[in-house]
Amino acid sequence: MAEDRFGETLEEQARAVVPEPVHRYVRQGARDGVTTSEATDAWDRLRFLPQVLRDVTDVDTSTTLLGTHVQTPVAVAPTTLQRALHPEGELAMARAVAATGSLMVLSSNAGTTFEEIGATGAPWWLQMYVTAERPLSEPLVRRAVDAGARALVLTADTPVVGTKYDEGPTVWEDLGADKLRVNFPPDHGERPGEEKARDLGPQDVEWLAQVSGLPVVVKGVLQPGDARRCVQAGAAAVWVSNHGGRQLDRAAATADCLAAVVDAAGPDAEVYVDGGVRHPAHVLAALALGARGVFLGRPPLWALAVGGQQGVTELLGGLTSGLEDYLALAGCSSAMLVPRRVVARP
Repeated sequence: MAEDRFGETLEEQARAVVPEPVHRYVRQGARDGVTTSEATDAWDRLRFLPQVLRDVTDVDTSTTLLGTHVQTPVAVAPTTLQRALHPEGELAMARAVAATGSLMVLSSNAGTTFEEIGATGAPWWLQMYVTAERPLSEPLVRRAVDAGARALVLTADTPVVGTKYDEGPTVWEDLGADKLRVNFPPDHGERPGEEKARDLGPQDVEWLAQVSGLPVVVKGVLQPGDARRCVQAGAAAVWVSNHGGRQLDRAAATADCLAAVVDAAGPDAEVYVDGGVRHPAHVLAALALGARGVFLGRPPLWALAVGGQQGVTELLGGLTSGLEDYLALAGCSSAMLVPRRVVARP
């Protein structure tokens, strides 16, 4: 697998093996796709100032994410419809994560049960949307805790679903019930109050932590002020994300927002980033700008579609191996010790 732009070749290969509506659903952004199209270019624009006279005999790519030791800072972001891309879906994804010493965030809309994911041994967190009537979220949270989830990831940038422009059949027109939301009761969504909350506030961070007993990550943060509010509300981490360009089109690229969010979050919270990461150099830049973990959304899906568990294993392994080289060349012996001065500021 070529190093340049991990995932782009896989995207084209996936086109031949998955139904067109599924491929379109994964690749598309909201409205005109401006944010989606700019994501990777924003990382590509960054340049490095390597350190010299540093001992890089041994380079360590491992780190910790909310106390979980992982062999790589490259982890898997929450995405839905994985079983529409490959029959084993999230199960194959989790096994690849376990094999590479990574971590995954499971979508609350997953087509694989929490218990099956827990049985793989992969460390995992649950992504979730809070319901309008908060107590209706509690059964899902309790089930995830019982199955071994180590954190909750609150998606904060989706009060409504961003508009997508579809031409032709959509993915929802021929989707089996076994591919989506299998961790919810069969009648979920039929009762008043089960819709997504549109009134999220700092109090929901505290509430989720109390209900679950788990650390809470707030995903979808682009503004420094919002990062401070999340940490003040008790968030253990904030996640710089524009939802892969699938929500507010023309939202800023995460590469351009990361450093300011890190500064605002302060030393007591971890910061993660996703959005357009396709190369080991992008991972190095994210670490230098202060990210503790770098999450991939679309590339693992394309790898899953093309090669199943092995495909995802190769993707994560290839990026981690490339990162090891980039760390050495930048004069950094550890993924946890990449100073901001390694990135040249314009």
